[in-house]
Amino acid sequence: MDEAIDMAPVAYAALPQNAARLNVTWSGSNGDLPDPVPYDATEGDLKQMAAEAIANGDIPGIPADAAVNLGDFIVDRFAANGEIPYARVFIRPKTPFGR
Repeated sequence: MDEAIDMAPVAYAALPQNAARLNVTWSGSNGDLPDPVPYDATEGDLKQMAAEAIANGDIPGIPADAAVNLGDFIVDRFAANGEIPYARVFIRPKTPFGR
């Protein structure tokens, strides 16, 4: 039973220059904000954008949560590279296991 799994790359529309895909982990769930964010936005601004999106249920894969608080979360930034042609920003808890 050695069947190969076809791992086709996820296709995203080209992002504007200096824009990034924002990925958020909250309360055991994970998802991407549908709209790009400025790659050089401050950590506070990125957390605010993510918190508003979570509160409103605007991130696919993350249930709406009006009590969201990302204050102690980590912001990681990764520039585009040869494998992933767009910049990425991750907002995650200090540990990878929820909030």
